[in-house]
Amino acid sequence: MRKRTLLLAAALTTGLLSATPATAAPSGLAGDFNGDGYRDLAAGAACADVGSAPCAGAVVVLYGSASGVSAGRKAVITQNSAGVPGTAEAGDLFGSALATGDLDRDGYSDLVVGASNESVGDRDGVGSGTVLWGGKSGLSGGKGLPQPSTLSEYGNFSRGIATGDFDGDGDTDVTLTGQSHTRIYNGPFTRTGGPLNNLRVGEVGTTFEVFAGDMTGDGAAERVYPFNVDGDTGGQIDYFRWTGTTYKMADLPNADGYPGSIGDINRDGYGDLVLGDSADPYDLKPGGHKGGQITVWYGGPNGPDPAQQPTVVHQDTAGVPGAGEAEDGFGSAVSTGDINGDGYADVVVAAPGEDIGSATDAGSVTVLFGSATGLRTSSGVKSYTQDTAGVPGSAEKGDRFGSAVGLTDVTKDGKADLVVGVHGENSTGGLWTLRGSASGLTTSGAQGITATAVSLKGSVGLGSAVAQ
Repeated sequence: MRKRTLLLAAALTTGLLSATPATAAPSGLAGDFNGDGYRDLAAGAACADVGSAPCAGAVVVLYGSASGVSAGRKAVITQNSAGVPGTAEAGDLFGSALATGDLDRDGYSDLVVGASNESVGDRDGVGSGTVLWGGKSGLSGGKGLPQPSTLSEYGNFSRGIATGDFDGDGDTDVTLTGQSHTRIYNGPFTRTGGPLNNLRVGEVGTTFEVFAGDMTGDGAAERVYPFNVDGDTGGQIDYFRWTGTTYKMADLPNADGYPGSIGDINRDGYGDLVLGDSADPYDLKPGGHKGGQITVWYGGPNGPDPAQQPTVVHQDTAGVPGAGEAEDGFGSAVSTGDINGDGYADVVVAAPGEDIGSATDAGSVTVLFGSATGLRTSSGVKSYTQDTAGVPGSAEKGDRFGSAVGLTDVTKDGKADLVVGVHGENSTGGLWTLRGSASGLTTSGAQGITATAVSLKGSVGLGSAVAQ
């Protein structure tokens, strides 16, 4: 997924970017919107006001550099921004889901944005997806993705977005999902014509989430759809893989979780599936762990073996800080990336409901490191809160530090940096960043950027989604 960054009205859009030399070719990196070789951060503020329209939504882009990101190098984009399709309307939730990829093969990464509550005609809450185009000056303009005619009211189409080369042809493809409607938009895309084609995905059922990655080592990304069942929102995990001529659906009958991420944790050439299962067990959901857990299913030439015993991690696992407590939400958000540059994907797990002292729902994130034997829990595990020395701010009630997490290298040093959504910061939200280093995350140079710092108004919800 996911999946899943930008913000507000054209009058608020800024582009304080260093110019790319005319002779320099764009980097081609996913997430590098201006092609300067530094990946950028995109975050949703789905409940930002746009003019007089509450919760119309916006996306905030923070452009990467050798010194990281800052509020001074940003762009704020809404459906009222020049060249962006549609109109900012109350409740659209533009920015509720995000994903990156170079869709038109020009070397600049593009951004796919979901407006999961967009109304179409007299159908409320149908949802829509929009591509924002990358270029030398960053993101600008866009094109709406073809809208299925069969979408129903409050179907929230585009609540889940993922990008990847799903059929191994070298082009970036897009999938959007919501309620019972799921589509693939096959690349290549053009700015005037959109995708090559779009297809309905059958047999998926009700799912509001999707994420993608290559779990079979064949160069084609698998698409994972957590399938809702009664009483358990992540009760069945289905994924689609490319066979060379068609897509084949497989399932992991013993897997459970929502959301997820894919990264090569043991460096064997196959992506591994990390599933967050944040719900506490109850009568209709006997599985899981109090306070939440994650499971890791290791990939292979045929995908994850359904018979394997996955790695299970929770806050009562030896070596993991904290303790499993009701409604911690450990596993509410997960991300994979190489934080220390050793070639093994590491895992960040959010627990936005974690209480810090007397501050309820202040939130925390936990970092676990990959190794040749898989995810390590016996050593090196660290947790971070806003009370951690060097992290800006302080842990306060309702901050929900970890409402979203994403790992991406914004400093071009070969080590993934962490962006943390803090959905409840000052009641309007914010984005916190911590740098990767050879020894793991460092608080040196850590930053906290609030909704106020990027001129957003309304309930905002900055940090509810970050691009993956």
